[in-house]
Amino acid sequence: MPNGSLSLPARLYLLAWDTERMTLTGAWQVAHLLRAGALAELAQRGLLADDDGVAVPVGDSRTGDPALDGLLELIEESRPRKWKSWVTFHPTYTLEAVRTQLAVAGYLRTRRRRVLGVFPSAEYELDRPDLVKSLRDEARSVLLGPQPAAEVSDQDAALVALAAAAELRTLATGKERGLYRNRIEALTDRGGASVPVLRKVIEEVRTAVIVAATSESAARTTGEN
Repeated sequence: MPNGSLSLPARLYLLAWDTERMTLTGAWQVAHLLRAGALAELAQRGLLADDDGVAVPVGDSRTGDPALDGLLELIEESRPRKWKSWVTFHPTYTLEAVRTQLAVAGYLRTRRRRVLGVFPSAEYELDRPDLVKSLRDEARSVLLGPQPAAEVSDQDAALVALAAAAELRTLATGKERGLYRNRIEALTDRGGASVPVLRKVIEEVRTAVIVAATSESAARTTGEN
């Protein structure tokens, strides 16, 4: 499964990996990021529409991608919810679907273990850092490169806009995000050219980052006391 055939949430997950430390960065908000990516791609494909702020399925088509189709089914079977609710409603469903898909495709390897010696659990390790580096180089080229935002594909634009909203340091440092703020805004506009709700999804990713950072800080303070 080459990089070009990966879904937006799958690309976001791989982009979150630090290939030097071989660790997943921003793990505390990555599930929300992947859910946002799935919502954005479904909207870009015309399978989700906006009805006064509510995400509404369009028709009964499927993508063939387990993570995207799983979210479509969840939305169809659940009560109507606004986009912001879907970013945070059981986001681990999308996370696990993406991980399983990437493990099958050979991007990840799975290590089985038991929590407390009883409960089965799976840990994922990056198995193709070379491909992830290539993906990161492509994403940084979109962010920093000379190509006009209007000529960037809507999916590449959404990838960079969402990763920047999640403050993934594997894409850009805080300083770079500040320097390229206008470029990020232009890519956000490009990614949402056919999907105006993308801005709503991105705002929810930013909110999730703030909430997660605040919770992490509070937990650290409690632990020190």
